[in-house]
Amino acid sequence: MTRIPLFLAGTALFAAAPARTQTAPGTQPTLFRAAEMAATAKQATAYPLFAAEQTRVRKEVDKAIRAGIVVPVPRDPGGGYTHEQHKRNYTAIYGAGLLFRITGEKRYADYARAMLLDYARLYPTLANHPAASDQRPGRLFWQSLNDSVWAVYAVQGYDAIRETLSETDRATIDSGVFHPMARFLSTGQADEFDQIHNHATWACAAVGMIGYTLREPDLVNVALKGLKGDGKFGFLAQIDQLFSPDGYYVEGPYYQRYAMLPFVLFARFIEANEPNRQIFKHRDGVLLKAIRTSIQTTYDGYFFPLNDAMPDKSLRTDELYQAVAIGYEVTRDPALLSIAGWQGRTTLTPDGLAVARDLAGGKAKPFPFASQFLSDGPDGDRGGLAIMRSGPGDKDQVLVAKNAAMGMGHGHFDKLSWILYDNGHAIVTDYGAARFLNVESKDGGRYLKENESWAKQTVAHNTLVVNETSNFGGKWKAGNKLAPRQLFWSSDASATVSTAEMIGAYPGVRYRRTLVQLPVEGSESPLVVDLLDVTGDKPATYDLPLHYSGQITAIGFPLQSNATERPVLGKAAGYQHIWVDATGTPNADNATVTWINDNRFYTWRMLPPEGSSVILGESGANDPRFNLRREPMLIQRVTGVANTRFVGVLEPHGNYDAGEEKTIASNSRIRRLAHVRTADADLITIDLADGGRVTLAIASSADANAAHSATLDGRKLEWNGHFARFDTPKGR
Repeated sequence: MTRIPLFLAGTALFAAAPARTQTAPGTQPTLFRAAEMAATAKQATAYPLFAAEQTRVRKEVDKAIRAGIVVPVPRDPGGGYTHEQHKRNYTAIYGAGLLFRITGEKRYADYARAMLLDYARLYPTLANHPAASDQRPGRLFWQSLNDSVWAVYAVQGYDAIRETLSETDRATIDSGVFHPMARFLSTGQADEFDQIHNHATWACAAVGMIGYTLREPDLVNVALKGLKGDGKFGFLAQIDQLFSPDGYYVEGPYYQRYAMLPFVLFARFIEANEPNRQIFKHRDGVLLKAIRTSIQTTYDGYFFPLNDAMPDKSLRTDELYQAVAIGYEVTRDPALLSIAGWQGRTTLTPDGLAVARDLAGGKAKPFPFASQFLSDGPDGDRGGLAIMRSGPGDKDQVLVAKNAAMGMGHGHFDKLSWILYDNGHAIVTDYGAARFLNVESKDGGRYLKENESWAKQTVAHNTLVVNETSNFGGKWKAGNKLAPRQLFWSSDASATVSTAEMIGAYPGVRYRRTLVQLPVEGSESPLVVDLLDVTGDKPATYDLPLHYSGQITAIGFPLQSNATERPVLGKAAGYQHIWVDATGTPNADNATVTWINDNRFYTWRMLPPEGSSVILGESGANDPRFNLRREPMLIQRVTGVANTRFVGVLEPHGNYDAGEEKTIASNSRIRRLAHVRTADADLITIDLADGGRVTLAIASSADANAAHSATLDGRKLEWNGHFARFDTPKGR
């Protein structure tokens, strides 16, 4: 047999060579050596978490064996029969390989062999997938990304059984499946492979893992350094350019979850085969930081739904089972054991065994969830994510200021937006993506057109909108060039504070936002204080949406309700999807909206800019296929001014007990909210019902050494730096 050459633009990239059916170091597994797996097999039932995983995988693979080998000609988009069958097949190949290594039962190797031989007959006959649309077409799946995922899993199963096969079977599978798949995923789609993006990460991992398994160093080199071999693309460039120094991934938490598997799994292959590369020390151990950062960007285990994200994705996903197990193998960090305990799953590998053994041995320590700023961009200078936690528990409050960069094509036009979790729930929300993952009736699981017309648009987020248009005119490539500047970050017992600035999202408009998580004695959770300062070069209409979750219980100002008809707010940039339920014109004394979520009340208190109004609305207009969730929002609107300031406070309070039929403190504890602008600072005063007062001083300068002073109600305030808090106890 002649080895199949790879070609790029008509020129041989790798020279053709005779087939190598058993080159050094032979055909033994390249990831988990025989001795490793033999040791794992001896302890497979000794630790509950690992034993349970073996039982789960055995049940899944045995079911697949009973169903028989089904390798259909690809036809369907995501969620369709052939799509799901090929997913089941790669899972079964992977699981069967691991079970063979652990149990020694040859039937698992025989099953994986037979399945792969069927693929060796099918794969060379395939052209582009018939259901491909605007995505990069695959062969087995509607987009090539899924083909990469298939290869990443299937090649691990093949790696586990390859030494048991005859030379003929190895040659058939090598030449029928993995060589042509590596060719298709690299030179066959060069513009997809040589780029910096999660699709390319998966493709690099697939090609590199195939290279190690087939003992093809040239494939490994292409995976590591790109098709030209110059390092501008490939896996190492992906690590260098997609993560910040803090391990934050450019496309946001949801895609960080998704990309973690190819990153850490291919790194594990590299470490097993070329330990001299010290891949887990690359860029100061950024892949290990990325595992921890991925966990930090969750609330109660669920990822912050920023950018194109599904709100139901949690740490209970294969990507994070693998990441936690591999991260623990490399670091022996006991905090990762507590995450594995929460997940209730691990991997059927020596890494997973180590997790199960040490978890059973009581070595776990709580994961250190904490307030922190995660920088964005490869140099850490493209804004970031400010995470403010009132405590480590799953009911504690988490405020997230999204001051990060665009995040490429999966990014949203949401510069300086924020979300809030409290009492175990999302309170101030982000829509995430308009998509029904793997639901065939919803465009085969693709992103829906409403993802562009609503979910990505600025008005769908909790940030400034200018003249009913989105950041950067709704063009992500323009947005990718500019990022917010994080001006200030601080966290201590008195407050956690983030200040960031955005210039260039709208022509001629600069806006700066300070968000403060403010503990106040007697409050169920901290207050959230929001100051948004807007400076423009000409009069404009400024909208500030707040998307919230809950049922309104009280509104402090008169409303003009649309009781019989629901007008639509606008015609484009997301406004065409907003029904207007009511409008009002509040003043400083009555600008409050209160809602209830679960057993807690939340009051949003505003200081309306002069001439402003409030719109109460709901998403879902102009949505004939019911693709959008119906979610409430309120929008503060100011028209005909160049400069303005929005000031607001969100207050959690009270308790509602349906069983006991008791309601406590359903009214706000805040008596008055005031704002004064001095020569070089903003002063925000919160007067409490019990007579206490809290004043926040926010300087224009972010210089930590700059001295400031102001006089408020006859009291002189002096402080150094950007932020200060002044408390006046009740009775004084």
